[in-house]
Amino acid sequence: MTKHVKVAVIVGSQRKQSINRQLANALKGLAPESLQFIDISLDDLPMYNADLEPNRPDAVNTFVAECARADAFLIVMPEHNRSVPAVLKNAIDWGSKPMDKNVWRDKPVAITGTTPGAIGTAVGQQHLRQIMGILGSAVLGGEAYITFKPDMVDANHQITDAGTRDFLKAYIDRFANFAVKLSA
Repeated sequence: MTKHVKVAVIVGSQRKQSINRQLANALKGLAPESLQFIDISLDDLPMYNADLEPNRPDAVNTFVAECARADAFLIVMPEHNRSVPAVLKNAIDWGSKPMDKNVWRDKPVAITGTTPGAIGTAVGQQHLRQIMGILGSAVLGGEAYITFKPDMVDANHQITDAGTRDFLKAYIDRFANFAVKLSA
């Protein structure tokens, strides 16, 4: 019997036609059956403000509850100014507070992302690895930053380039093995 791992997919972009959302959808299609995905939106989260802690907004409560129910996380992010997008960092901050209810602690995390630039989202992913590590997540080793090319993902959420597809398939399979082991 295959163990199923509930993976929260968090895309660090709010754009409707986000290339990172396209990548996230393609990755879900490449994943083995052991991973069950839930998409978690960042759209309604207010900026983190400790003054809101005593009476958190409903959007924050919903986000944190969805994250708490997840066994693992797949974070797909663009890179903003060689770092983590503000909307993603904001979500991470909400999920980390209060520290005794940190939703990221002891959960497997895979990080990837795409951008048209030559080094993909490599620098931003390094920052995110540091943040998630500090918060106690188990971040999958290896790197998966992808240079986005037009038509890399088709209308059916399929990666069109065989080499990129094989690379991402191997990455998501490694994550599945990692997540299953850690959530046993």
